[in-house]
Amino acid sequence: MKKVALIEDDADLFALLKYNLEREGFALVGAQTGKGAIELCRRERPDLILLDIMLPDSDGLDICKGIRSHPELAHIPVIFLTARASETDRIVGLELGANDYIVKPFFIRELIARIKIQFRGTQAVVRALKSGPLELDRNSCRVRLNGGFVSLTATEFRLLEFLMSRPGVVFSREQLLDAVWGHDRAVTDRTVDVYILRLRQKIEADGGQSFIRSVRGFGYSFDESPEVPAEAMAATSTL
Repeated sequence: MKKVALIEDDADLFALLKYNLEREGFALVGAQTGKGAIELCRRERPDLILLDIMLPDSDGLDICKGIRSHPELAHIPVIFLTARASETDRIVGLELGANDYIVKPFFIRELIARIKIQFRGTQAVVRALKSGPLELDRNSCRVRLNGGFVSLTATEFRLLEFLMSRPGVVFSREQLLDAVWGHDRAVTDRTVDVYILRLRQKIEADGGQSFIRSVRGFGYSFDESPEVPAEAMAATSTL
């Protein structure tokens, strides 16, 4: 089931779209204000975002820019729903990264058709990530190591998921803070180091493989080919 995030301040239109989208088989999440919209999308991971431009507390154009600059959300299709009908408004919206621009009032069936167009040819999201003995299941939000479950907090899980889904890519602490904690955060770069240490203690226990690599002066990366410490290799060879 595809999930749609709706950011729309008109209560009647919000209810109408919710009813019709759910009847069409979509799951819908949303808000009627722009505040926290990016955090909502980061938390809910929608497959598509319907975004009003003229929100009471925010500018939808700014929200779209924030989505396109966010490493976790940049790939999600965005459709603007707006009363701004001029050619200039359309061009600005599309240039900022919107996939489509629909002017109010519109026909519900047309909107649904345009939503379905965005899903044509899209690949299914990989629900399970695996690296050697380490497995992460996005459906159950559980992690296994050597067949046994690893107890992680929600933040630890999101951090590991983000790194595992982009193996070999080096991320700065600032990038990891934006991706995992969001823009509206009250934590520092040091927080990333603390959580990386906790993750290592849990998934690299007992002298096992080293999955998370520190890159001096840059940040952290998930290693596609994790190394096994020499002492662990020696212990194995004596068995």
